[in-house]
Amino acid sequence: MNAHKNVKMLSLLMIVAILLSTISACGAAEPAAQPETVNETVKEVVVTKVVEVPAERTDIRIMMAIPINAEIVMEDLLDRFESENPDINVILDNVPYSTILEILPLQLETGEGPDIAKVSNIAGLYEYYLDMRPYLSDPAYWEENMALTMEHMNPDGGNRISGFYTDVTVTGAFINRTLFEQAGVPVPSDTSDKVTWEEWAEAAVKVRDATGVDFAMAIDRSGHRISTLTISEGAKIFDKDGNVVLDDEGMRRALQLMLDWHADNTMPLDVWAGGDSYREATNDFINGNLVFMESGVWNVGPFTDKIGDAFDWEVVPNPCGDVTCTGMPGGSVMAAMKATKHPEEVARVMEFLAAEENYHEWAARALYIPQHTGIMAKGVEYATDLPQAIRAFKVFGEESTRLDPLSYRLQNHLYGYVIMNAIRDRLTQAIVGEITLDEALVRMQTDVDEAIAAAK
Repeated sequence: MNAHKNVKMLSLLMIVAILLSTISACGAAEPAAQPETVNETVKEVVVTKVVEVPAERTDIRIMMAIPINAEIVMEDLLDRFESENPDINVILDNVPYSTILEILPLQLETGEGPDIAKVSNIAGLYEYYLDMRPYLSDPAYWEENMALTMEHMNPDGGNRISGFYTDVTVTGAFINRTLFEQAGVPVPSDTSDKVTWEEWAEAAVKVRDATGVDFAMAIDRSGHRISTLTISEGAKIFDKDGNVVLDDEGMRRALQLMLDWHADNTMPLDVWAGGDSYREATNDFINGNLVFMESGVWNVGPFTDKIGDAFDWEVVPNPCGDVTCTGMPGGSVMAAMKATKHPEEVARVMEFLAAEENYHEWAARALYIPQHTGIMAKGVEYATDLPQAIRAFKVFGEESTRLDPLSYRLQNHLYGYVIMNAIRDRLTQAIVGEITLDEALVRMQTDVDEAIAAAK
């Protein structure tokens, strides 16, 4: 049982004890006068529903990396599931995203890890997924509503049913419009549909200097996020035969921009040099200390929760490079793991969460974009009336129509995360001065080649 449920049970027991104590005290008083006639007798009948809790419950562990607003929604859904399925105890582990990226794959490789996990490296982890088809009451429901999910979770062309998208994402840029107004600097996207990365950097620096905040511009330390820049600047990533080739004019131009922006303090060093794993710049943005941040739609929920209308935050179109203006598609799936010892119980949990009513509640309250044919046809009634959030979903929807085909190819490639993480890690070494840009390009190519060769 989850810790928060233990607290609820303890509180309930305390209330019962107090009530019993009160009733006992009342019973010690002088007996009440008996009614003179039977008509004065009032009989109160209390009907109590007895729920039998099995002596042994099956523990199902779910690993997710979600903000607090989404965790509350998931806890509510799991509480409801457990009330309807008293033989199953679901344990929710909300972990840092770096754990999902780095620790979970190691656990799965050794046959360990959770029964269910929310993963973003969808194609790369496919060999660890459970095929729930034999345990599902209605496989056709999944085939009809989650066909795209099945495609992405079966890069080998199989037809396994292993999970569903918890959220479909696209990257985008957040700005603090309040800071622009205080600085008297025009917001570039107000007058142009195609603002370059350099133009955003120049404007953000002016705002930072005029307002006295610490940081002008940031991109999450993520191979996925940096790909918005590299693809926009013309990086091809794959040659005509499908081989990974990272050293080209577009890649060099993008990575040189990153080096320049860190060298002249346009970007804070601690985001990309502050560790060896994934890192966002969200805390600086939430605190009103960052002008421009390239991140993604998954932050709409946390910003709605933590910023609200404290200042005017806004989503603007992705910046443009020399070749295109694109974000990166993405998302996470709730995946059943084949190493589980309880496949039937796992399938019951997944069926409950993927049921249309529950899936819609998850998306609406957690402020996520779902991937479900039925829900998408009807639309999502998001549980917010905050203008910033409503506008954000509109802009992200528009950005999803502008994505470059290469962004889809990279995101859904079997070795996509190997490629993106190699770029991220070697770029970091160049930013902090450990290696040159030339050396970084050589090493990231070697990293990818060796990883692919080892996998084959």
